[in-house]
Amino acid sequence: MARSVTFIHAADLHLGAPFRGLRAVSPVWADRLVKSIPDAYRKLIDETIREQVDFLIIAGDAFDASHPSYADFCLFRDGLERLHDANIPVYFCTGNHDPYARWAGEYGDLPENVHLFDPHEANYFIYEKEGESIAVLGGRSYYTQAWPQDENIAEGISHAKAKEIAVDATFQVGVIHSGLDIDPTRSPVKPKDLLARKMDYWALGHIHHPQLIPEDDPAIAFSGCIQGRDIHETGPHGVLKVTLRENLPTEVAFLPTAQIVWERIEVDVSACATIADIQEAITTQQFERNARSQCQNMLCRITLTGATPLHSALTSHVLADLRSVINDRYPFFFIDDVVNETRAKIDKDAIEKEGLFPAVYL
Repeated sequence: MARSVTFIHAADLHLGAPFRGLRAVSPVWADRLVKSIPDAYRKLIDETIREQVDFLIIAGDAFDASHPSYADFCLFRDGLERLHDANIPVYFCTGNHDPYARWAGEYGDLPENVHLFDPHEANYFIYEKEGESIAVLGGRSYYTQAWPQDENIAEGISHAKAKEIAVDATFQVGVIHSGLDIDPTRSPVKPKDLLARKMDYWALGHIHHPQLIPEDDPAIAFSGCIQGRDIHETGPHGVLKVTLRENLPTEVAFLPTAQIVWERIEVDVSACATIADIQEAITTQQFERNARSQCQNMLCRITLTGATPLHSALTSHVLADLRSVINDRYPFFFIDDVVNETRAKIDKDAIEKEGLFPAVYL
């Protein structure tokens, strides 16, 4: 029978990350945001157990701060202990936000099912099932918050090295925290370099939106962060369920964990005759976007566009009232701002009757 292995690829948990600026606008939503990352982490643990995967990978930045609080450490450890009770091993590396030198071993020991990649050099762990070596995982952690620009974080991680560790293992998986060539400031590695190392799958962290390279049969992947933290991290966030099978394409499924999604929504109001029509157009777009977000709670920024005779009526006071009215109607949606990028509608008939330069130009 052909072998297979299934695991959850997570990264960028950012436990303890602060949310700034929203409390003055909405204390209720500020409280929701503070709880969203811990709840997203609990959802990650729930999904890992529910899916009955072989193991969990966390590819860096489990914590947001280089020296996390004891409360955040306990939250992290409690989730790992739940996985220990479910006989699910965890393999993880540290990233630029949570380097090994600042927190490892200070607050207490992690459960024995947890395997942390070494920060000094690449090292490997063997995943065994029923006494057989199934997969070899190779990785490396950040030691401090910076990575030397002349040092390749993937050095020492390859299919050939993994085979030396366990020749009978069918699958080889790499685990690093890298910006690839997307963010050259964080342990950059060119994708072709990783692909040349012939690993079956590279589990990466640092980029906060899911990306698969290539999309149809990914050998390199970012799972993204588990919870968007601001308007720059829009859309669904979660983790990847990965299945490797002998001589078959890699299967990847997205599992949402975010408790709140951030969205930027453009609303064309050119067909709206009244402010009430604009309100209805905004609400319609909110529900349409929310239906695809895989999350009930949605925090969004609205940009009004289009040519409209209401352009001059959309003053800052009217926009503030519009935002307030919509926010009061739907407790699971929140608009942080309404931006007016409409333009005045040109009355071509009136201009042509004037017969001046604008008429000639038209």
